[in-house]
Amino acid sequence: MNVQAATQRTFSSLSNRNYRKYFFGQAVSLAGTWMQSTAQAWLVLVLTHSPTNLGFVVALQTLPVLLLGPYGGVIADRLNKRRLMIGLQSMMGLQALVLSVLTLTHVINFAEVCVLAVVLGVNNSFENPARQSFVLEMVGPTDLRNAVGLNSTLQNASRAVGPAIAGVLIATVGEGWCFALNALSFVAVIGSLVAMDTAQLRPSEPTQRSRGQVREGLRYVKGEPNLLVPLLMMALVGMLAYEFQVTLPVAAQRVFHGGSETFGVMTSSMGIGAVIGGLVTAARGKTGMHAMVRAALVFGVCILFAALSPVLAVEFVALILVGYTSVSFLSMANSTLQLQTNPTMRGRVMALWAVAFLGTTPIGGPIIGWITEHSSARVGLEVGAASCLLAALLGLWAIRRHRQRGLVLA
Repeated sequence: MNVQAATQRTFSSLSNRNYRKYFFGQAVSLAGTWMQSTAQAWLVLVLTHSPTNLGFVVALQTLPVLLLGPYGGVIADRLNKRRLMIGLQSMMGLQALVLSVLTLTHVINFAEVCVLAVVLGVNNSFENPARQSFVLEMVGPTDLRNAVGLNSTLQNASRAVGPAIAGVLIATVGEGWCFALNALSFVAVIGSLVAMDTAQLRPSEPTQRSRGQVREGLRYVKGEPNLLVPLLMMALVGMLAYEFQVTLPVAAQRVFHGGSETFGVMTSSMGIGAVIGGLVTAARGKTGMHAMVRAALVFGVCILFAALSPVLAVEFVALILVGYTSVSFLSMANSTLQLQTNPTMRGRVMALWAVAFLGTTPIGGPIIGWITEHSSARVGLEVGAASCLLAALLGLWAIRRHRQRGLVLA
């Protein structure tokens, strides 16, 4: 009975028919997305032999999120999120198709990879806030924490499956087929969105168009410590710790002297840990500043373990722990923000979450790439670990500061 109750608690949001359709559609699409991410990182290394260029491509893909993300949140608050996502997911599929054709016909070059990275980044600027805030419209506030945890589990289960498949495909038929399969995978998630019962959704009241809505969102966050501090912590960690697509391929190649298969297994190890972490978070997840401080601290320690691992077998274990703690921190941050936000501001707040998580990469990606190229992948990971520890200190300082003023952070 206890096992049955725990299972029901862990997967409670899947009882929602719309969310269940979306969940399984996303499962297919995200596996393709991780295949493309892995193949693109390896393709850049093959084309340029430069970790700095790899960091540059990652920066180009995320720079639009930094520049356009807040406006993307305004659009998400104004429009029907489901319809917006259908259009944006279609554009992402088209981008993957173009990349696959160029690669399979052997005409791809570094400049074209850069251009297509920017195209995907622009799309992500608008898709991220719509997708993040759409979860609440599907499941409601009661199951939000559970759905966010399951989404993180799904994201990272895909990280376990996608790179492993990509590693095999790259070694046998080349990177182009990874991009082609990703393009095909978007059919699943678009189909799930089209097939939803719209009468069962809980759409937020659309925000009417007016001047200064981006500034309004920024002022709102500035005046809410329960939103501002988690966003600052996420920005610090997102900028320097979540640069694994820069550090891991270099570690596979130069530290452990492996090939694409080694890179795929390393990334999959993180995914396995993240699946476990996501399921635990979905069943027992907590929100608030205290939980985020603990999660950031443990995340930093685990990244440091990965940075210092002496042999590949130990590295695999370390990366499982990194995956576990990374998804715990992300889920806590996401749920904390959504539950503390006014519904009319949710799109804009989640856009700022995307800026903090992804939009800081144009700064951190080249930094970690340069550090990795001029020292080693180990040092790049150590810098990421330090950023997590600094984020934990920032959160702890904020808690104590507000306590001295007689205020309590959630």
